[in-house]
Amino acid sequence: MVSGFSLSSLFGHFRSVYYEVFSFSNKLIKGHCKIWIFQPFYVLASGSLVTFLLAIMCAYLYLFPKFQPVTDSYETPKSSNSVGSCNVFEGKWIQDETYPLYNASDCPFAERGFNCLANGRKDRRYTKWRWKPNNCEIPSFNAREILEKLRGKRIAFVGDSLSRTQWESMICLLMTGVEDKRSVYEINGNKITKRIRFLGVRFSSFNLRIDFYRSVFLVHPGPVPRHAPKRVKSTLKLDQMDHISNEWTDTDVLIFNSGHWWTRTKLFEMGCYFQVGGSLKLGMPTTTAFKAALNTWASWVDTSINTNRTSVFFRTFEASHWSGQNRNSCKVSRLPSLDTKGKDRSSISDTIIDVVKKTAAPVTVLHVTPMGAFRGDAHVGSWSDNPSVPDCSHWCLPGVPDMWNEILFSYLLSKNGTYLQ
Repeated sequence: MVSGFSLSSLFGHFRSVYYEVFSFSNKLIKGHCKIWIFQPFYVLASGSLVTFLLAIMCAYLYLFPKFQPVTDSYETPKSSNSVGSCNVFEGKWIQDETYPLYNASDCPFAERGFNCLANGRKDRRYTKWRWKPNNCEIPSFNAREILEKLRGKRIAFVGDSLSRTQWESMICLLMTGVEDKRSVYEINGNKITKRIRFLGVRFSSFNLRIDFYRSVFLVHPGPVPRHAPKRVKSTLKLDQMDHISNEWTDTDVLIFNSGHWWTRTKLFEMGCYFQVGGSLKLGMPTTTAFKAALNTWASWVDTSINTNRTSVFFRTFEASHWSGQNRNSCKVSRLPSLDTKGKDRSSISDTIIDVVKKTAAPVTVLHVTPMGAFRGDAHVGSWSDNPSVPDCSHWCLPGVPDMWNEILFSYLLSKNGTYLQ
């Protein structure tokens, strides 16, 4: 982190020095220069001496500066300009030629479908942007230092395919700090796939494990109840957590996301309806059901997670950039947008924030919705492993999800953060 000095404190320092010098010069002139008889000459001499001494002092400070900027990676200083005390999600994207931080083609855990450059994208400018918060700095990424501090830990991502993207991003980022790439492997020998419910990558040299659990709704998908209408093909039990949730408790860090599947298209048109207890809720809106599911999740966190050990995060809705009358057109821009066009707000994100505020357990919201709203240039578009199906929801790797992880690391590794207290 970089902390600058305060101008007000600097001028206060000069003012106090000035008064001391002026007082000293008065005594010097009155005590040792009594031969000066005329008052005007006295004032002139006094002023000249003060000017001379101030010049000497300024030259000293210039050559031997007292107020040097301090750089300290992954530590939150006590000033107000720190990740721990400012809103890191309010800011702007700035060009940075040190990006990207890795090559997806060198990372065996990056899906081919997210590797836009390998899939034919020629413009690399979308990889050259860094998120800059308004009132603080995100620490510079140092893979080796992070690996050392995460030694012996277990991290788990839980959610949909956008959660899997962040999981892949984190692995690719950290692999840049590993000398023997063969020491990083999927624990069951599985290849990265969209359909598998569990993937776990182990960094054996650091005894670090990073898992992904596919649970797009977080709550339990159930069978069709008896006497249900024919249109009901499956249900979501809003008052029960996903049955694999017992595998999430033995972790040091948990990162959740949900929201992209809570639509009529992915639910009702597929015959999936909501259930509470033994009762079907055929007329329940998706927004109401989503909040009910999140409340079930919040109760589970409160009762099942030892927050003295486990840091819990929930990432908000990621902005997509579909366009056209039916939201089926995908035009990837060449540059980030100057205007969010309302995409910085999301009712799903608002619901997440509202539920987390009422959670008894400490949960940190990664409110990425505003920062993603500008990045219509960073979506997969037609540069996937299936170019005939455009994609303005998922992100290219390297890209925007890397910044989510940089922010996550800044929380985890901050002295004043939730992880290393």
